[in-house]
Amino acid sequence: MIKPDPNTIPKPWLQHYDAHVPPTLAYSEQSLPEIFRENTQKNAERIAVKFLGKALTYAQIEKSANAFAAYFEAKGVGKGDRVMLMLPNSPHFIAAYYGALKRGAIVVPASPLDTASEAEYKFKNSGAKVVVFLDLLYDKLMELLRVEPNIPAVVADVGDYLPWPKNFLFRLKKKSLGKILPDFTRSATRTYASVLKEYRRAPIVPTMPLKGADTAVIIYTGGTTGVSKGVVLSHHALVVNMTQAKKWGSLTESDVGLCVLPFFHGFGMSVGLNLSLSSGGKMVLMPRWDEAQAIKHFEKDGITVFAGVPTMYNAILNHKNFAKLKNAKLRGCFVGAAPVPEALKVAFKEKTGGTLIEGYGLTESVTAKCANPYYGLKKEKSIGLPWPDTLMAIVDENAGTLLPPGKEGEIILRSPDLMTGYWQNAEATAATIKDGWLYTGDIGKMDADGYFAIVDRKKDLIITGGYNVYPAEVEDVLYKHPAVLEACVVGIKDDHLGEVGRAFIALKPGMQATGDDLKKFLTDQLIKYKIPREYVFRESLPKSMVGKILRKELREK
Repeated sequence: MIKPDPNTIPKPWLQHYDAHVPPTLAYSEQSLPEIFRENTQKNAERIAVKFLGKALTYAQIEKSANAFAAYFEAKGVGKGDRVMLMLPNSPHFIAAYYGALKRGAIVVPASPLDTASEAEYKFKNSGAKVVVFLDLLYDKLMELLRVEPNIPAVVADVGDYLPWPKNFLFRLKKKSLGKILPDFTRSATRTYASVLKEYRRAPIVPTMPLKGADTAVIIYTGGTTGVSKGVVLSHHALVVNMTQAKKWGSLTESDVGLCVLPFFHGFGMSVGLNLSLSSGGKMVLMPRWDEAQAIKHFEKDGITVFAGVPTMYNAILNHKNFAKLKNAKLRGCFVGAAPVPEALKVAFKEKTGGTLIEGYGLTESVTAKCANPYYGLKKEKSIGLPWPDTLMAIVDENAGTLLPPGKEGEIILRSPDLMTGYWQNAEATAATIKDGWLYTGDIGKMDADGYFAIVDRKKDLIITGGYNVYPAEVEDVLYKHPAVLEACVVGIKDDHLGEVGRAFIALKPGMQATGDDLKKFLTDQLIKYKIPREYVFRESLPKSMVGKILRKELREK
């Protein structure tokens, strides 16, 4: 395959950059914990985080992170060791995240929505040495902790950061729900509160000397194809991405961000967590999405920037309280993961004053790699312009030759924030990064001005509510059902979520199963958003001459 020469790639997009955005930027050589430390000292008494009504200063956040660094040191966690976090957007995540990074450890964030099998896979595949999780998620880790009794575990409680009497009432409600909670008799399990109480008095652990190339996080994703793989991202990659986002959005320490995009995802981690705490800004954390609460935060907390997916903006606009919104201070709203209807952008701007800045990115490049200008020309149905120090091009899918403006082909990109590779998966890495170029698998085109647009997504990928669903992963579980002979999952349009899954099924002779049967079977093994909405049963599925199921034919029908 021909590999484009980066020195000959035209950059028509540069002429459309906002005046404050240069074509190249200077990036700090410091690691994330060093940048965090520098900013906490500079902004010690400023409010860093608001969480369910409680405000925490930079100094308070730093003390908690230092306590966790001391705890991790006591448990033998050092440079390169992995620490898994299964937490919502909360102060617990921030403290454990920066505490681990301070030790030179690698953070492995897992989704609170993961099933038990998905959480166990991430823990074992990454070789994590410690796990920090929310008590309400204990049932998902219960079996792992039972069979691995010596694994150090820290269990967090949302009530740890609730003001009185909310903390008392919250714990009372949990008990009434009868939720499975951790067995505190397990010797290797500590509570989050006890870790802070003990290790806040310990000597401050010096930040581990780190290089930009050292790994900071492993984020599990479907990658550009197939099932879950660990995307390895360095400190430098995360620093580069947040620096680019800060410059593009003209963000300052006076900004107040509403952080609902999960920190376990590249978008939320970079644009929410890292960017806010590196610029001296304030974060308002939402542990779960609630459009009514988001509207309240817009007004009550003076939110100026917000990052979300189209379904969130759509839910806000259609909520009854949105029409009552007054004194909104929103100025910039980042949106990605799926196309944004033009009418949605216009309606949101009219009501809040906030500009919806549509962009595009992948976990393999941390998050966004291009976006429409903050001030300048925004083109309908466009994902915008490549960010500083980023090259994007359209190539022929088969030959790899560079295509001219207007021609459709595969989007490839190169940037200093690309992943190091997939964790312990050299084959998948080699198939995705070739000669410094990341082959996205997305089909797009570039116009004469350098604005890019997505024409078609990865052939098999389904994006539902901003989440990636890889049919191969769902089909793999379906094939485990004793009645399933053949399975193929495709995406169909949905007015609310963008797309939902439709499963085509052929049953084994003499066997019976309904759509409800299969949905129940999948529920025990997959996150809810991955489960197909519809089930179509056929005697057999269409196949090619070599026996391959014709997914395209099923999708078109």
